[in-house]
Amino acid sequence: MVSIELGRLGVEMAGSEGRPWLFISHAGADLAWAEWVAWQLQDAGYDVELDSWHWGAGDNVIVRMDEALAARRMVALFSAAYFERRRWTTEEWTAVVAGREGLVPVRLDDATAPPMLRALKAPALFGMDEEAARQALLAAVAGPVGVPAVRPRFPGDDEPGSHSRSTGPRLPGTLPRVWNVPARNPGLVGRDELLVDLRGRLAGGPTAVPVALHGETAVGKSQVAVEYAHRFCGEYELVWWVRAEHPALISDQLARLAVAIGAADRTRSPREAVAALAAELRSRTRWLIVFDNAEDPETVTAHLPSGAGHVLITSRDPRWHERAIPMAVGALARRDSIALLLGRTPWLATTEADRLAAALDDWPLALVQAAEVLTTTSVPDYLEQLAGRAGEVTDAGKPLGCPSTLAAQIRLSMRRLRAQDPQATEVLQACALLAPEPFTLPVLRGREAAGASTVGRVVVDPATRSRVLTALQRHGLARVEGGALHLHRLTQAVIADQLTGPERAVAARHASLLLTAAFPGDAQDPAAWPGRPDLLPHLLVIASGDLVTDAARLAACEACQYLVDRGSAAAVLPRLEGLHRAWTAELGADHAATRRATACLARAAAAVADHDRALALNRGLLGRQRQELGEDHPAVLRTAANVAADLMDLGQTEEALELARDTLIRYRRVVGDEHGETLAVASTVAACLAGLGRLEEGLALAQDTVSRQRRVLGEDHRDTLFTASNMATDLSELGRLAEACALAEDTLLRRRQVLGDDHPETLDTASNLAASLAGLGRIDEALQIARDTAERRRRVLGEDHPDTRLSVTLLNAIDRAVPAPPDMP
Repeated sequence: MVSIELGRLGVEMAGSEGRPWLFISHAGADLAWAEWVAWQLQDAGYDVELDSWHWGAGDNVIVRMDEALAARRMVALFSAAYFERRRWTTEEWTAVVAGREGLVPVRLDDATAPPMLRALKAPALFGMDEEAARQALLAAVAGPVGVPAVRPRFPGDDEPGSHSRSTGPRLPGTLPRVWNVPARNPGLVGRDELLVDLRGRLAGGPTAVPVALHGETAVGKSQVAVEYAHRFCGEYELVWWVRAEHPALISDQLARLAVAIGAADRTRSPREAVAALAAELRSRTRWLIVFDNAEDPETVTAHLPSGAGHVLITSRDPRWHERAIPMAVGALARRDSIALLLGRTPWLATTEADRLAAALDDWPLALVQAAEVLTTTSVPDYLEQLAGRAGEVTDAGKPLGCPSTLAAQIRLSMRRLRAQDPQATEVLQACALLAPEPFTLPVLRGREAAGASTVGRVVVDPATRSRVLTALQRHGLARVEGGALHLHRLTQAVIADQLTGPERAVAARHASLLLTAAFPGDAQDPAAWPGRPDLLPHLLVIASGDLVTDAARLAACEACQYLVDRGSAAAVLPRLEGLHRAWTAELGADHAATRRATACLARAAAAVADHDRALALNRGLLGRQRQELGEDHPAVLRTAANVAADLMDLGQTEEALELARDTLIRYRRVVGDEHGETLAVASTVAACLAGLGRLEEGLALAQDTVSRQRRVLGEDHRDTLFTASNMATDLSELGRLAEACALAEDTLLRRRQVLGDDHPETLDTASNLAASLAGLGRIDEALQIARDTAERRRRVLGEDHPDTRLSVTLLNAIDRAVPAPPDMP
């Protein structure tokens, strides 16, 4: 290790042949500057370390940066991006200034440095020609002595890794002579990491391996390509933009490039000019050709040049794996969406910007359009319009420089899709009525397939299904991940908004058939739902009027019922209210779908302790069912059992017992003594007896019922656990506390396993166990369980729920039972 004085930098030498080794610290947005600086320093005789050149994919970035900082040799490129708090460079310059020497700052723009760095002299590299900038850089690094302490390498040195200044990058921002790239977007935000990654992919090899930026319609692929070309223009001697959406016109554009670089004259035919261009590019290195909006990999591939330059493609089609390095372009990060909105509408509060970004799913063009509209519209009004008229809202606020609005781009893609693949169009229109969540197309068979028309043929035939999914991806209208179709919420909203009446009717029929066919098994069997949790969002979101088959309406109700039974009644209550209200008006109160929605709504109301409403709903339903079906129909008996449970919850226990006993007798006569529903009503009768103080009688019936349930339904069935929990309470009230605790502990363990720790029924058992433990004098255990139960009920049910208030009362009572320490009065 040889120590060499290098002006005020004063670093130890670790490079080859004793040359000084410098670490280039920069923000990701300034990578082009960093590469220019690194090249100039290396050309002047310094060895440099630059992350994009020397750090591999497997390197630990933090470790590599710490090693560079510890060596006390750093050229820092100060800029507005450099001082952003979330940059790696914040850690870099903070560490260097905190007691380290060797920092050489240079400025890339007029950004104000943080107070701790303002005392440092940082010469500017901007606002001057390239040679002046180079001299300023070398003077800053060398210090007062002005020249390196070692002989610079000969520029023609061909040792591995060397760079010749004659082929090095120009000053960033200076355009090459051959250039036709569209103007950059000065308001672009949030793509720095993607651009750095893109630079690494393009510059990662000795030959041109094309990179394809792919993504959905209007996500900003072309904007990223434009920004890359401008940001790294100094790296190239020619940059040419090819509009590739019409393959037949690509050759003409490449022929113009051939003329522009002198590879062909204007008298040559396009074919001859393109051939001459291909030969010329194979002999050059510093060129970039962008194929924008390439529709089909097959037709564009023949036009891609080879050689040591760079080829960049933008496309809605993701199928580039065999022809290019694919890079997905998605929505913005939320922080960048907020920054975009605040930059264009500074009067917005950050919370408002966050709401807008969430509503627009961080889609760049939608955010820009929203910012335009918000100059004359309030945020609440905009969000209300977006919810009801998405197609209209996303067609407003076209920003300057954008060829069209989001809605217009989606409509254009839809027209192209309809012309090329009507079947894919029908699938897309059906899925536009579902949730913006992944949906796996089911396999329809028999009558289902016939009823689904073209959609039926699509999902019956695997080859047709594959073709349809590929078409949807190719047109940038959906993503396909793991065989599941995923539409962006704004794409869905625009498509649904533009459907005509007849188109909406067809889409609704197809959507209904897809939903019911996607469910494997009986929708009324709760055990079947865990197998298809991905269906729940779609059944909860699709409009009630778009559920046009009885099977689909039933599936929507059962999805809600499953969530109610899982402890999420409050969350699905609005959905059930909407279904009940809509179907009562459209189908009538006696329609099968309306009746099922009524029963599910009543159950949800009971679960949130709105027992009066539950009773009113169930009583009304029971009266209509009895008139139509008679006293002994299973549906009538089921509703009667629910009415009895509602009466008991309201403290009308005598009436509840009378109805429950009558229902039990009828159930035994109709379906038998050991049918699951018979046993459930028997459990209700036992609870009524206990509630009236007839504890021994209630306990005896509960013991008989739980024994039958364990044999018929299983020990972990929800109904079995319900009866066991009530029986533990009966034992406690009879003073048989040890038995009560043992049964409650076993039931609590099983309910936690089956229903989860936060399920209301699990918490019922936990509360009863705490009371029994306190009765046995096991105060510490009781206090722990009671405190945990009270906290969970506050979180799950709310502060004002009766069960929460009961838990708080129990907790206070147990707490008062704790004996005071000896040293307290």
